[in-house]
Amino acid sequence: MTSSSDTAASPLPQQSSNVEWHGMKIDKTLRATSNGQKPCVLWFTGLSGAGKSTIADKLEQKLYQAGKRTYLLDGDNVRHGLNRDLGFSDDDRVENIRRIAEMSRLFVDAGLIVLVSFISPFRAEREMARALMEDGEFIEIYVDTPLTVCEERDPKGLYKKARAGEIKQFTGIDSAYEPPQDPEVVLKADRHGPDELADQIIGFLEERSYMMQWR
Repeated sequence: MTSSSDTAASPLPQQSSNVEWHGMKIDKTLRATSNGQKPCVLWFTGLSGAGKSTIADKLEQKLYQAGKRTYLLDGDNVRHGLNRDLGFSDDDRVENIRRIAEMSRLFVDAGLIVLVSFISPFRAEREMARALMEDGEFIEIYVDTPLTVCEERDPKGLYKKARAGEIKQFTGIDSAYEPPQDPEVVLKADRHGPDELADQIIGFLEERSYMMQWR
């Protein structure tokens, strides 16, 4: 297993030296002001079956009802398209998160509140994603659900297959999950329902003015 120190993010080599950044007149500040919100990434991490996608979906509904502009990137959904060429080796998991982190940065630049629901098991990759954003733009949300509860839920039957040896390198079984050490938000999804947990995040966003006009 590759540890977080082994997978520490490093800049990818630039494939061409003839590429320069083109500055645009319409920037993140203007887009965010137009959207009436402070753009950020709400990065949900936790074991399979922890409740990440359910909570993120409920939260996006609440944000939509509040008139906020959002986009939800879900781990399974993204593997149907952008990341369909990736497997579940440690290297592929790292690349999976790198691509999503870069996409999230683009959505933040568009002035959106981005919800990212990925197991993202390695701390180093989550810190790489944080490093791509400006201060305050990356909010790590740890859906802290015990493995025993996740296995009992097993909504897709994946734990059963992993225990039977039908799935290899499954997070929490034969591939490690590294919990966040200092997340902005911790959700106890074995004690509270998705609606209540979504409200907990809303409270965090309101307290820190992410839902108000950005000046």
